[in-house]
Amino acid sequence: MQAKNPKDSRTILTDLVLPSETNPLNNLFGGELLARMDRAASIAARRHSRRIVVTASVNNVAFNKAIPLGSVVTVEAAVSRAFKSSMEIFIDVWVEDRESGKRSRANEAIYTFVAVDETGTPVNVPELTPETELETERYEAALRRKQLSLVLAGKMKPKDATELKALFE
Repeated sequence: MQAKNPKDSRTILTDLVLPSETNPLNNLFGGELLARMDRAASIAARRHSRRIVVTASVNNVAFNKAIPLGSVVTVEAAVSRAFKSSMEIFIDVWVEDRESGKRSRANEAIYTFVAVDETGTPVNVPELTPETELETERYEAALRRKQLSLVLAGKMKPKDATELKALFE
């Protein structure tokens, strides 16, 4: 399998915030944003693996900024690291200022997807080769996040978490 770059999986979804998608404060429901992020991440994972993909976990979501009714919201997703059958997807959410059109980051998230065959059995995915400084930062951090998750789940001994140990040495 030939390695791929994050740009190969890059997915951009842009949409308006409609009245039926808002809470009593006229801001986008968090669940609606989660659904949009899940769709973008799913497409990114599929583009990287060219397989059926399933959401394995929502590792981190930061709702940093409310997104008001009528806003133009852009969800950008790309694979940040590929492991054996799983892929970490980093998601940035942008909102446009109504008058100036200037974009600002509203939220971010990290999802994990697993590539599977038609029977639901995990299958191998291509490696990922980062190209930019930001892609490299996200790529390196993904291994630390994975090791931390495995340690917390009891699937890896802390002494074997080499990337985590390196943070403290």
